[in-house]
Amino acid sequence: MATLISFAGLPGTGKSTISRALSVVTGAVYLRIDEIDAAIWTIDPDRDIGPESYHIAAALAASNLDLGHTTIIDCVNPWEITREIFTAAAKRSKASFLGVEAICSDSVTHRARVEGREMDVPGLEKPDWQKVLSRDYTPWTAADVKLDMARLSVSDAVAEIERHL
Repeated sequence: MATLISFAGLPGTGKSTISRALSVVTGAVYLRIDEIDAAIWTIDPDRDIGPESYHIAAALAASNLDLGHTTIIDCVNPWEITREIFTAAAKRSKASFLGVEAICSDSVTHRARVEGREMDVPGLEKPDWQKVLSRDYTPWTAADVKLDMARLSVSDAVAEIERHL
C-alpha cells in the first residue's frame, strides 16, 4: 500500500535533507513546497502565497498515491489545518499516512544550519534566524515520528522513518 509521508518542522531542522535521502532509499516520489512556491512566484513575484501550494502538493501527492507510489511532502507544515490537507489526501487515495516532525533541540546548531544554508531553489530567499524564531508554528503533538536532528544523523533519521513504514 502506498503511503503519504508528510513532514513538518521549522526551516533548518533537516526536513529537506531527510526527505531527499528517504526518497533515494525508498524510491518514493519527492514533492517540495518550496519548489511549488518558487514556480508560483515566477509567474507573479508579488503574490502572497497562502495555502495554495499545500493544496497543489496534496493534489500531486494524491495522483501519485493513486498510482501506488509512496509520496513524500517536504514542507514546514506549521498548523493542524495544513496537516489536515495531507491526511485528507491520503484518505481520499486510500493510502496510509505517516506524519514526521523534525526539530533541532540545540539552538546553536539550529541557528548555524539556518545561517549557513545554501539556497538550492532559484527565487527563494534564505530565511534569517529571527524570522525562523518568530515564525508561527505549532508543534505537531500527533506526529507519528518525531526526529531531533540535534541528536540524530540523517541515516539514523531515515532508518527511524523506515521502521514506521
